[in-house]
Amino acid sequence: MATEAPAHGGYLDILRAPHAARLLAGTLVGRLPNGVGPIALTLFVRDQGGSYTLAGGLIAAYGVATAVGQPLLGRAVDLKGQPRVQLPAAVLSALGMTLLALGGIGHLALAYAAVVLAGLFTPPLEGGLRALWPSVLGREDRVHRAYAMDAVAQEVMFTVGPLLLTLLVSLWSPAAALLVINVLGVLGALAVVLSEPSRTWRSAPREAHWLGALRSPGLLALLGSFFFVGLALGSITVAAVAYADDRGTPAVYGWLMAALGLGALVGGVTYGARQWSGAPERRLRVLVLLLAVCYLPLVLTPGPVAMAGLAALAGVFLAPVLACAFIVVDRHAPRGTVTEAFSWLVTTFGVGSALGSAAAGPAVELAGTVAGFAVAGAGGVVAFLVLLATGRVLGAPVAPAAPVAGARHAVDTGALGSVHTEKNTH
Repeated sequence: MATEAPAHGGYLDILRAPHAARLLAGTLVGRLPNGVGPIALTLFVRDQGGSYTLAGGLIAAYGVATAVGQPLLGRAVDLKGQPRVQLPAAVLSALGMTLLALGGIGHLALAYAAVVLAGLFTPPLEGGLRALWPSVLGREDRVHRAYAMDAVAQEVMFTVGPLLLTLLVSLWSPAAALLVINVLGVLGALAVVLSEPSRTWRSAPREAHWLGALRSPGLLALLGSFFFVGLALGSITVAAVAYADDRGTPAVYGWLMAALGLGALVGGVTYGARQWSGAPERRLRVLVLLLAVCYLPLVLTPGPVAMAGLAALAGVFLAPVLACAFIVVDRHAPRGTVTEAFSWLVTTFGVGSALGSAAAGPAVELAGTVAGFAVAGAGGVVAFLVLLATGRVLGAPVAPAAPVAGARHAVDTGALGSVHTEKNTH
């Protein structure tokens, strides 16, 4: 059930909170290298004369390295704080992409080493921002609204990012675009870690356990589903490049990706305009089902205008799925593991995306563009089936939602100024 959001709970109210706009903007800019990474790598490899399979392989290596690095860096953030982890990681990640841009693909070992370095040290800014929202916003209802705004803002990045990348490529080259995008990423991370909330944030005390956030069965179920959501999106990245090549117009690729992001933006704004009652786990199942249904028409591969429309439709439920998933993560993450838990979501999504890209490359070369988009449809369907099969586990969160908005996330006004306590009891 949904009701219209009250005026005081809107996005503008959140952005007027001290530090909120800076943190959101800095995080989005800091995540730009990772957000457009698969696109940038594909265009770079093709410009260098490489095959789709090589592009898919490099994207897969980058995605897997990111997947490995995110939870490790997220756990380090929970233990050591944000500035000591986020900024050094951003610099090392940018160094990896710089090595690729300057070295090219002539030496494959060096190329793979460069993307692995870039992926492994991708800073966990996404999980870090969601860990900061409670200390910045206070009330639980505002935090949940921020999650929805966060998902919408991501789609702005995924809409503008490909267009910015295409512009940089047209003005200079794919190699120059890689360099510029990664410089922007370091500047975005710098803006975040120099802010007061980032400098003073500390995680809640955590139980020592080698599994960390992964000891939560509900979180594992969610991650299993999001692996296949990522697989679907990763396959779209490669299939869309093949579609643009079939049409003889490389710029079509940027427009398809922008349309996908625009659809998600519209869906996210619509979703965030309402307050939703009921268990978010049940709502997430419905949203993932609708997401899967909207992926299936992509196999029709009509003309560019109609295909852009289908891409926009495919994106409509992405931001709502993400916003709802953020709440589910928050409800199932063990105490003291909030950054790590969100980083595991990014990791699983990244692994799925990498494998989707790796699968779509050979699928396109063996059976054509339609086969690449078929991978996306299949991924969406399996993501829903995972949620359906794990409904009982997801129905038992660590921290059930309160019936009214409350101070589940407390702000300690002691010596640290702004300290996040993630899991208060009800």
